[in-house]
Amino acid sequence: MSDSAIAALNSLLRGTSIDDHEEALKLANSAIKAAKGNPADLTTAQHTRVVALVKLDRFDDALRAIAEGGAALDKTCVIEKAYALYKIGELEAAEQLLESTGINTRGMKHLAAQVAYRAEKFDRAAELYQEMAENVEDAMYGEENDLRINILATYSQLEMQGKGWAVSEEHKKLSREELEVFETAYNAACGSIAQGDFAKAAFLLKRARDLCEASEYLSEEDKKSELAPIIVQQAYVATKLGNLEEAARLHEEVVLSDISDASTKAIAQSNALILKSESNPYMAQRLADTLPVVTGNDRLFEEQATIFRRNKHIIELQAQKFAGVKSKTAKILSKEAEPTISSSKCDLGALNAAAASELQTGKEALRRILPLLETRPTDVGLLLTVIQLYIQLQNPAQALNLLEAFFKRLEAATASDNNADVRFAPGLVALAVALYRQQGRHSAVRSELAKAASHWQSKQKAASSGDSLLREAGIELLRSTHPSDLAAAGEAFTHLVAAQPDDRTATAGLIASFATSDFAKVQPYLGTLSPVEKLTSGVDVSALLDAGVATLPVVAPQQQQGKKRAREDDETTTGQQQKQQQQAAKKQRRKRKLPKNYDPAKQPDPERWLPLRDRSSYRPKGRKGKKRAQEATQGGYVKGDEETLELAGGAGSVKVEKANPAGSGGGGGGGGGGKKGKKKGKK
Repeated sequence: MSDSAIAALNSLLRGTSIDDHEEALKLANSAIKAAKGNPADLTTAQHTRVVALVKLDRFDDALRAIAEGGAALDKTCVIEKAYALYKIGELEAAEQLLESTGINTRGMKHLAAQVAYRAEKFDRAAELYQEMAENVEDAMYGEENDLRINILATYSQLEMQGKGWAVSEEHKKLSREELEVFETAYNAACGSIAQGDFAKAAFLLKRARDLCEASEYLSEEDKKSELAPIIVQQAYVATKLGNLEEAARLHEEVVLSDISDASTKAIAQSNALILKSESNPYMAQRLADTLPVVTGNDRLFEEQATIFRRNKHIIELQAQKFAGVKSKTAKILSKEAEPTISSSKCDLGALNAAAASELQTGKEALRRILPLLETRPTDVGLLLTVIQLYIQLQNPAQALNLLEAFFKRLEAATASDNNADVRFAPGLVALAVALYRQQGRHSAVRSELAKAASHWQSKQKAASSGDSLLREAGIELLRSTHPSDLAAAGEAFTHLVAAQPDDRTATAGLIASFATSDFAKVQPYLGTLSPVEKLTSGVDVSALLDAGVATLPVVAPQQQQGKKRAREDDETTTGQQQKQQQQAAKKQRRKRKLPKNYDPAKQPDPERWLPLRDRSSYRPKGRKGKKRAQEATQGGYVKGDEETLELAGGAGSVKVEKANPAGSGGGGGGGGGGKKGKKKGKK
């Protein structure tokens, strides 16, 4: 009996292929019972059982079978054990097992690349896939196509992570053969989505769908399974392009039961919910709570999970769930002590600020959020939220002060690569440069870019996320006339040329940097630039000289009112520009208005400035009026009888008007002595 069970198993294993894995498992179990005392046959039977369990997707049972087999079986079933750990989501354990054993076979490289891809270590996965693609000697038949599909998927994920710089331009190009396979067309479309090129993504997705529907090698069930994620992506791209009706129609074509991948199904449900545009935030929150939570090996990637979490928190904020959002986001942020520029953590910082301010804006929002910045000074998302509020309040100076204080904290902290990378993150440096330029501080712009360029040049990698910053820093430093700035620009462009020799912008910048100081460095690159004759072949020099040189108006830099700041000298500002600024600042005088009846031929009245009564043409009305005019003084001196009085003590004399005796009051009882006569009565 025992010999027959082992013989049956050996007969099965001698076959070219095994399709009935249940039968293989049954024979392996029988052989294990019959092979007691025979280590060689026992190990073969146990190994066969493990393989059959893996083929049947019974990964937990396969791991238990390996553990029961002891050290000998554990050593024999390294690939099976690593694959089972990978399928149940134990990615770290699978990676450690492969690294400890040694990735020395092509099969183990494939598995290690899959583990790295699922663990979101896409740079490692791309390295392994590229290594296998370059070594085609050990490749199996049809493996080249699978490798290209996986490589494109890895490059798309690198773009999603913001590491598009890690992929060379040569590898990003699609060949004609790749556009004839729906998998490669789909992965290329995902890369275009990551780059924000939705028009190109729409074309590639349509191409992938047409190829999949026309495939003769797929069954109808397989076609439905492959088409589902393509249609979901088509609906997403239509939404981003603003074609909401097309997106809704595509979502109606999606049959959730046809989607085997749990993460794809969750994404399809979430996007369909967003397209409904539920106006009631409380109902939208209840619908969002019904979305499935994906766990295990089918869980969402970090980028996808971040979007899910952000959408959920936004819906909760609209439903006035401020306390809940604030506590949830604060709990996650408390676990991240080091500063980071990852989008997931920055989004949480902004959402926490929105919850703390209860969706207020302006000064009220600042009053509530600023205390949070004191407790979480390294929260980049919170910092950017406060800076944005200050800019909206027309207070860029305070925004710049906050950013500079944040930079100083990072520079004063314990030196680490993470702190330095955050300090010179391209986005933060670009923000500082924009604020400096708004205040006309061009020297500070060059200083900031020079420091950032020096940091990213020190990186050992041939390419890094700072390459775009190095390019912009080099271009800005070339505008200076200082030898130190030109040398810094040359170093930046030298680093870029070493990383990407085909970058014509970097090559031109290197030549411009060293053309006047070190001609030997630029001589090898002169042949890569287009000749001057070719560039100017269609230019009419005489017409340009006759037309003159166009100049743009110079706008004075904006300065913050109420703040005194020493103006920095700008080497590029000429005396002519300063004169134009002063002339533009002067007020234009108003054009004088003339009377409606003004006659330029008529001589104006020379007495027009005198008061009306002092003019020779003045004629008062009536006899009494003439008499009053003669007696009127208008502030003049009144003549009369005068007398001179001596002041006491010999201080001098003064002239005064004589008193009128008739006007003085009489003494005694006669009260009528001061009157000239009695008034006549009426006759």
